[in-house]
Amino acid sequence: MKKVALFSLLLVAGMIASQFLPGLLGDAEASFGWWVRMLTMIALSFIMIHVGYEFELRKDQLRSYGWDYVVAMTAAAFPWLFVAGYFALVLMPEGSWTAWKEALLAGRFAAPTSAGVLFSMLAAAGLSATWFFRKTRILAIFDDLDTVLLMIPLKIMIVGFAWQLGILVVLMAGMIWLAWKFLHRWKIPVTWPWVIGYATVIVAVSELIYVGSKGLDAAVPIHIEVLLPAFVLGCVMMRPPGTDPHVDDERDGHQEGPESAEEQKVATIISAVFMALVGLSMPAVASLGEIKGAVSTLSAAQPMPGWGTIALHVLAVSFLANLGKMFPMFCYRKEAHWKERLAIAIGMWPRGEVGAGIIVLSLGYGLGGPMLVIAVSSLALNLLLTGVFIVWVKKLLASATEDKARAVIAPATAG
Repeated sequence: MKKVALFSLLLVAGMIASQFLPGLLGDAEASFGWWVRMLTMIALSFIMIHVGYEFELRKDQLRSYGWDYVVAMTAAAFPWLFVAGYFALVLMPEGSWTAWKEALLAGRFAAPTSAGVLFSMLAAAGLSATWFFRKTRILAIFDDLDTVLLMIPLKIMIVGFAWQLGILVVLMAGMIWLAWKFLHRWKIPVTWPWVIGYATVIVAVSELIYVGSKGLDAAVPIHIEVLLPAFVLGCVMMRPPGTDPHVDDERDGHQEGPESAEEQKVATIISAVFMALVGLSMPAVASLGEIKGAVSTLSAAQPMPGWGTIALHVLAVSFLANLGKMFPMFCYRKEAHWKERLAIAIGMWPRGEVGAGIIVLSLGYGLGGPMLVIAVSSLALNLLLTGVFIVWVKKLLASATEDKARAVIAPATAG
């Protein structure tokens, strides 16, 4: 658990720095923010390539994956709807469709589980060999995929239908087909220098598409989240003969990817850097209260309450966001102990760079006021508690294992 503690400290250090650096950097803040975003995406791509590299897909269990997607969809939709409803009913004027529209966009930050943070933490805790990890991995990937898909109707509500959104759906479907069709069949280098290169190219292509499409239509640029193409690339990578990426899954501190000592060392370093970068990606909370939005919006026009009131709203929103992730606990009853199912639900709680990106998108559409301050503060609180969530998950899984062992021993003793 030493790596979990280290990763947690790096997250917190990055978050603290994110609150003070904007005031110290002055005119260089925008450039610094761009580099933080690029490096965060490169590190995330590296992690997700390794996640795909270790991913095992049973093509004879398509129905099971369909159910997993339904479960993941609820884990993305319920937190969003709970938080959006709270924003619209508690923080915004009543009876306004505009209020709901803005609340639905801002509340989307609560939906996505941070796959990069989650996988790095769980692997560091030595949980990679468990049923829990395999199930959480597919749910978290589907969760983020669903978050991207549901952003499309939200954008249509705000800016109207645009052809760019259709292209995004086609690209995502094409990437999923590639992962399915060519699973671990492409013979390309898999060592860490190459993977860093692949990650950099994925981020560069994504950014070029974004900038180019923004030049055509600034309101609806094509933004391809790097998580999916990076994961797909890892899925299609052929594993070198004689290697087994799962051989050290039970080792405490294991990271996803090739099993050699050098590969594991580099993967650990990049995961650690990623944690600090995720913390640095957080918008400065204090400055949000002064933002009135790039355009006139209802949320930006709302009066700012005192910080004590904001703190209560943050606790309420954080509770609702995590409550919305609890549906997986009621699924998989034939496959897992109730403590393992509870661990899955809690394992889906960590948020991070995707949620922060949605908040930045909301700011770009002119949203502001107390709603955005509460959203950022809730996300920050969740990040602070990430290490606590992982420790809780590990204790639940250990307790579930003990319960199963007692259940096996008891009948034998009685006999």
